[in-house]
Amino acid sequence: MRKLLVVATFFLVILSAWVGGHVYIARRLILDTGLSGFAAGGALLLLGFLCALVVPQWLAERFLPPRLSRMVSWPTFVWMGIAYFTVLALAASDAVLAIAGAPALAGAAAPAPNGAATTRAVVVALAALAASGVALVGALRRPRDTRVEIELERWPRELDGFRIVQISDVHIGPMRDRRFAREITERVNALEPDLIAVTGDLVDGPVAHLADEVAPFAELRAKHGVFFVTGNHDYYSGADPWLEHVRKLGMRPLRNERVEIRANGAAFDLAGVDDHRGYLFGPGHGEDVPKALAGRNPSRPVVLLAHDPSTFRSASQHDVDLQISGHTHGGQLWPFGYVVRLVVKYVAGEYQRGRSRLFVSRGTGFWGPPMRLGAPPEVVEIVLRSPQRSPLGARADA
Repeated sequence: MRKLLVVATFFLVILSAWVGGHVYIARRLILDTGLSGFAAGGALLLLGFLCALVVPQWLAERFLPPRLSRMVSWPTFVWMGIAYFTVLALAASDAVLAIAGAPALAGAAAPAPNGAATTRAVVVALAALAASGVALVGALRRPRDTRVEIELERWPRELDGFRIVQISDVHIGPMRDRRFAREITERVNALEPDLIAVTGDLVDGPVAHLADEVAPFAELRAKHGVFFVTGNHDYYSGADPWLEHVRKLGMRPLRNERVEIRANGAAFDLAGVDDHRGYLFGPGHGEDVPKALAGRNPSRPVVLLAHDPSTFRSASQHDVDLQISGHTHGGQLWPFGYVVRLVVKYVAGEYQRGRSRLFVSRGTGFWGPPMRLGAPPEVVEIVLRSPQRSPLGARADA
């Protein structure tokens, strides 16, 4: 009952925000401008239709093959992005007018009845469309190559320069297809990584619909293997069937477990946990850091794969050297990253607690609106470094 209540509350909040946003847009862009008759009725009908698109999109994503579901998903999610920027622009204009002490938008100084409201509506619409266009290009452009070097206190010299290539939040499904999977696979393989980490949200949709779309990932190659951990969207899409399928693709799922990675006469532990809230999907699922690290040699460094950066609190308490995560998309659409920080403290880049380090990817794909603003997609190459020390034990100057 508690799990059902959590899920129901989440969807109720999302639905309320979606419907409320459209009511706000209708008030400011249609009713306040003085539109009437056929024009007002048509505008309100169109806005209601766009608001209701989320229902057929949700059904299409789950019950139709990708070729058909994309016919509904693209207009739905493009509108979602436009609506987001429209609400932002309206809220900003309301704030400016309130600060300026402006009278009602249809003030006496307006050149015509509701002229100020009409002018504001035009400016807001143009601003929202411009921002949406920039964000659309930002999401659909080639993911950038991000290379970070992370020095770990216990990292062995023999493994200095060990390279992990991370892809995260690819979201193959109603918006991203087989071509994107092929492009990412080629990009990753070209880096000739020592190890590949797929840190969740690989898909949006059931195996029956997306098996062919993810097929290119079977060609991912790394010296020490390809490893996978579940994300929340993998759970929404059916975690158990997907766990079975990624094994067929040559990926090794890490479900609250660890493996030893050995090279050049040295070794480290690679651990992985289920998604932070996987427990909502039944027994046998959910993050369990102590289980993942049970029985390990405490003198050996450990790298933990966890979709949700929130796992870092537990990981740092269990002496994890490095956690690699995704989930946040770096906020995806500015300024949404500031809202994300209210829920997840770690949004993008590097963080540290004690000697434990965390790296959070902005994600390789996108979810929802095919838009990114201020949070470019990325394929991440993580180079692990050992401390460079002098013969006396002091850290050498760079």
